[in-house]
Amino acid sequence: MSDIYIISDEDKGKRLDLFLNLKYPDYSRSHIQKMIENGEVILNNIVHSKGLKAGYKLKSNDSLEINISPLIETEILPQDIHLDILYEDDDIIVINKPKDMVVHPAPGHYEGTLVNALLYHCKDSLSGINGQIRPGIVHRIDKDTTGALVVCKNDYSHINLAEQLKVHSITRVYDTIVYGKVKDLVGTIETTIGRSKNDRKKMAVGVKDGRRAVTHYHVTDNLNNRYTRLDCTLETGRTHQIRVSLASIGHPVLGDTIYGPSKQSLNFNLQGQALHAKILGFNHPRTGQYMEFCAPLPEYYIKLLNVLKTK
Repeated sequence: MSDIYIISDEDKGKRLDLFLNLKYPDYSRSHIQKMIENGEVILNNIVHSKGLKAGYKLKSNDSLEINISPLIETEILPQDIHLDILYEDDDIIVINKPKDMVVHPAPGHYEGTLVNALLYHCKDSLSGINGQIRPGIVHRIDKDTTGALVVCKNDYSHINLAEQLKVHSITRVYDTIVYGKVKDLVGTIETTIGRSKNDRKKMAVGVKDGRRAVTHYHVTDNLNNRYTRLDCTLETGRTHQIRVSLASIGHPVLGDTIYGPSKQSLNFNLQGQALHAKILGFNHPRTGQYMEFCAPLPEYYIKLLNVLKTK
């Protein structure tokens, strides 16, 4: 499907992504932004696959050609899947997500996701801002990352927490194990992160027009000088931020076959990266009270630590 728009004086000055959201209300804002990143939006007959930004301010008589595939309507069914609930009230629910669980449905993953479980547990009490595919989801963690995740039960809470995420006021601390001995006991990795030019499925640091990414870390354990356990605190929240940032300084996350070695993790029978969202803190959207949750380490992580301490 291809649509053409000529920007009028009424629409000039609007952000490109917000303009497209109005034209395609069935698509989430993040989906619109990915369309722009992937070159599916052509401005003034020029393919800006690398330079066009979602925040581009439209000008009068700009022409937009939108090349998108129609949405496939997929019914997302509730499933009786166990949830490890750290906290729940009428506005929010905080989940300790297990390994190998996808947060929201996507092609190839329409069952067994956190959303499927939430639809069963919460019934109709989930925010609708992110649509049918991602009800209640205000932020996410990767399939193989475990730990604390907050879900919104109504639009009021969703808008409030989304704003806290936007201004980076939410506390997010991750427990991770990386390859090698990290020499500095504390440090900060500040860079930009964007889509890799060589592989659009991967993220990369230092990408032109990438988004600012700041990760603070401190060493919590030196594992026989071959591996290091870290606490990583996110100041910003970019896709794969911790994984790609640590890999950029020569210490990829153990088990991460995308940004690290592809074979070594097999020695530990490890499926996916050793990364756990340990602490999640935010102001309650209704009361304003600061709340902080600590997700206990998963069993696989505890066993892995015991193995690494003896190797």
